Formats: sequence, C-alpha cells, structure tokens
Amino acid sequence: MHIGPVSGIIPVARFGSPFENKGVRFKIMEVLLEEDKHWWFASRTRAIFALLDPLVLNSTNRVLDVGCGAGNMFHHLARYGEVWGLDNNIKPLKVARERGYIVPLGMAEAMPFPDAQFEIITLLDVIEHCDDDRAVLAECYRVCRPEGFLVITAPAFQWLWSYNDELNRHRRRYSAGSLRQLLEEAGFQIRRLTYGYFFIFPLAASLILIRERLHLHPRLASPHFDEEAYQVEMEPAPPALNALLTVIGRIEATLLRWVNLPFGTSIMAIAQKPG
Repeated sequence: MHIGPVSGIIPVARFGSPFENKGVRFKIMEVLLEEDKHWWFASRTRAIFALLDPLVLNSTNRVLDVGCGAGNMFHHLARYGEVWGLDNNIKPLKVARERGYIVPLGMAEAMPFPDAQFEIITLLDVIEHCDDDRAVLAECYRVCRPEGFLVITAPAFQWLWSYNDELNRHRRRYSAGSLRQLLEEAGFQIRRLTYGYFFIFPLAASLILIRERLHLHPRLASPHFDEEAYQVEMEPAPPALNALLTVIGRIEATLLRWVNLPFGTSIMAIAQKPG
C-alpha cells in the first residue's frame, strides 16, 4: 500500500544472498520516507513497536519481511536486527533494488529459504492478498526459528469490505477469532491479538459504509490497474487532520503496550513458534 515514489533511504549495508551474512541495517534516525508522515502508516508502525518491543530483547535477530514490496518497512524493522525481504511482484521490487536492496522474487506459499532461518517474520497487510493463507502460515512456521515470532497486520471485519479492498485485490478481511484459529492450526502460540485504529473506528466504519452505499470511491492509483503505479496509493489527508490522527495513533500505541483493543479497522497479532 501507499503513495508514490519516496526518497531519503540511507542504507548502511546492502545484502545479496540471504545466507551470506550480509543483512541490511540502517542508521534508523537518518531514514525518512514520505509514507512515514502519513497517519495510517505512522500509527501502524508505532502499534507494531508497542506489541513487539516487550517481547524482543535484542537487536541481533534475522528479520524476514514477507510481501516487502519496495522495502518501505526495512528501516523500522532494522531496530530488531538484519532485515531480508521477499515479494512476488516485480514492480515494487524494482523500486526496492533502486534503493540498494537486493530482495528475491518469490511466493509466500513457497519461500526460497531453508528451515528455521528467522527469529522474526512479518506479514504486514499481506496475508489478505493471498489465495491460500493457510499455506502462507505453514511456510512462515517452517522458516521461523523455534521461539521466533510472527507479526501480522491485516484488515478487520468482512462486513467492512469496500472499494479499497477491491483496489488492493484483497481476498478477505479477518476477525480475531478467524485469525486465532488460522495461527493455532499452523502451530503458533498467540502472544498478542488485538484490533487497531480503535479510537477512529466509529467514524471510519461509518465513512466506509456510507461511501459504499453511495458509490463514492476516491480515485487512487493501484498497480493492479495502473501501469505507472508500483503500489496502491494511500488516500491523502489534509495536514491538520493528518496531525490529529497521528496524535490519536500515538495514544493508541501507548495503550497497546498494556491492553488488547476490542475492535478496530485493522487486526494485529504476535504469534510465537514453540521452542
């Protein structure tokens, strides 16, 4: 997902084959993407940190970002260790390679990695795109090291299905119950399972339903329909609204350190492979 070309990446190291011990690390404070300024992405990143930071006690991990696209999360995930990526779409991978990343083209259902290679695996708004989500989770389990973590974010509640899901070619949306069942069937243990964008949920859900009823669809670029686009454009917000929603996201991230939230437009899970 996101908005047009971005710049400002300052990688400290590039990497080639994932098993040449050449992970990618960043001087995190020196990296800034345009998408980091958008309230939706900023709030998701802070929520991930709130859930994962208490569980990951060092920065020496191997991290795999499945469905990494153009590598927009690499500089954030680098706080946990060396980051690798995988994607099945050559369009965003071209952008990732222009940024200095070397990431393989491959399928989440059949990853080109040996067993038990990564301490942290992320599926950040990815699994809803996959025809066979069970096969994806089985592969994540295979390449995850014992006691390693799987991080998932995905859209919540099938009844919120909208034009945005069509634009992104989503296959489904999830509830806490459905995601829990999938993760446990794959062999993972649930460490955290919560909804996100909790505070804005009443307004956001109402807006989604009204737009669908009235067929009011924003015109946004998508690589599925536009030759020039490498990822789906995120709907822009006026600066004042963006600032307000960013503050709300900060408050929610603070709350997520302590409690799981009962509803929201997104769902987030931290699952662990048993040792």
